[in-house]
Amino acid sequence: MMTYLNDFFADTPDIVWNLLIIGLAILAGFLLKVILIPLLRLKAIDDGVYSLFRSAVRHLNKIVNVLLPLLFFNSLIPFMRLSAEEHNLVNKAIEIALICCFSVVLIRIIRIAEDYFNHRFDYRMSDNLRARKVRTQIQFIRQLLIVIVVIITVAIILLSFDSMQRIGAGLLTGVGLGGIIIGFAAQKSLGNLLAGFQIAFTQPIRIDDVLVVEGEWGKIEEINLTYVVLNIWDKRRLVLPIQYFIEKPFQNWTRTSAEMLGTVSIYVDYTVPLAPLREELSRLLKGHPLWDGQVDILQVTDLKERTMEVRALMSCRNSGDAWDLRCYIREKLIDFIQAHYPESLSKTRIEMDNPLSNHPPELVHGA
Repeated sequence: MMTYLNDFFADTPDIVWNLLIIGLAILAGFLLKVILIPLLRLKAIDDGVYSLFRSAVRHLNKIVNVLLPLLFFNSLIPFMRLSAEEHNLVNKAIEIALICCFSVVLIRIIRIAEDYFNHRFDYRMSDNLRARKVRTQIQFIRQLLIVIVVIITVAIILLSFDSMQRIGAGLLTGVGLGGIIIGFAAQKSLGNLLAGFQIAFTQPIRIDDVLVVEGEWGKIEEINLTYVVLNIWDKRRLVLPIQYFIEKPFQNWTRTSAEMLGTVSIYVDYTVPLAPLREELSRLLKGHPLWDGQVDILQVTDLKERTMEVRALMSCRNSGDAWDLRCYIREKLIDFIQAHYPESLSKTRIEMDNPLSNHPPELVHGA
């Protein structure tokens, strides 16, 4: 067919013929996508249930817009009217473009695999320890693989040029000194990268862990190659170098389990009866959906000069439930004491002696 078209357009200027071939390649790629994508989307209807096929269509949709025309154009290059030098130049440009496209396809495939594992290990359930372990490793491995793909892609492109090969050979002769210089210059970056490896596999922290860091309470939102993002309770983001979690102490409230013990401390007068308080705590917990039914304790934990400290201890499925339940119990216990034992609220006693009682009666009544 192309031979017939070449004969038909024999009198056409070379530049017009070449533009015609480029347009034909773009049109062929566009038509193929117009035919395939609707068919694929029919099979990938979003019904709210995860589908590997739907994930593949979503991630590969955009790169197909570039890859298909490039493949068609690559097959039509022999029919272009070019000089030997121009032919080599076009071949080299298409080669680089295809390398870049295939590297993007590999990155998208890594994303598809991440979607699959994220679906299989969903950390939104209550008992999500194993899911958080796996997803922490998946996120780190995905970032590492993407970096490797990009480095290899750049290396392949550079090595496809003869001049770059000579430069590379020249650089290899000074690799010893260069390695020492780069090692000193990138010491912190390499330290963070190695810390990332250590965290991904020893896992002192995981995705969705609840931490107290630098006096801030929050959940881990991202673990990247060199830094960690903590989603603080008031929606701020605390960004820390990943090496911080190797070198400095921090609190991890969900290290071995998402279950939490919540505490409520109330300061009351010594006259408050404890038995009714215990009964009220049990009644409040048994009727609340955030309580997991395991721990229900009320104890006197400290005595001060004017008050005593009463601590209520309760168990919850996770830290978020514990926070909400603690606030609820604190409010209701105060309401209970105010309603039934208002005289037992925290107060300061002052006793004043009658100054007239120390004087003789005649002075009291005389004036």
